Amino acid sequence: MTTQHILLSRLVDRLAKLALAAAGTALVLMTAIVGAQVFSRYVLNFSLTFAEPMAIQLMGWFIFLGAAVGVRENFHLGLDLLRYVAPPSVNRLLDTISLALIAIFGLFISWYGFELAARTWDTLIPGLGITGATDFLPLTCSGLLFTLFAIERIINMHCGSGAPGADVLEASLPKDAA
Repeated sequence: MTTQHILLSRLVDRLAKLALAAAGTALVLMTAIVGAQVFSRYVLNFSLTFAEPMAIQLMGWFIFLGAAVGVRENFHLGLDLLRYVAPPSVNRLLDTISLALIAIFGLFISWYGFELAARTWDTLIPGLGITGATDFLPLTCSGLLFTLFAIERIINMHCGSGAPGADVLEASLPKDAA
């Protein structure tokens, strides 16, 4: 691996950790806000007007950022049946095709998320008083991360860092078959 490749990999690794930390923070904040809303409604007998739209905003962030990190860490869903019977070269080709499709999908998510944000820029979210475009920012950001992480995995796979999913395949095989 070249020095630039190592530096880029470290940068992307830090970005993934930052995205995961942001997703975790959003999950904790959403849980606290929903808890505060339940307490406020049933104990104090009044409703927090910002709670539901803020919880939905945070949910979008932790779902989409978590999904993007899942692409990088190979935690996304997949059908591995063919991997067990296909030779390694075919598995590598299938992984490359799969990751390329994920990268393209990420670009679509990002583009259409941006278009939706642009169309809702002049609307306000009731209870929050912020632009409706913020509903679609998780799509735009995570779509770019999907693409970046998928491309990084393709590069790593073809530069000798190992094929994506190889660790999953080897871990599921019997010890004498590996």
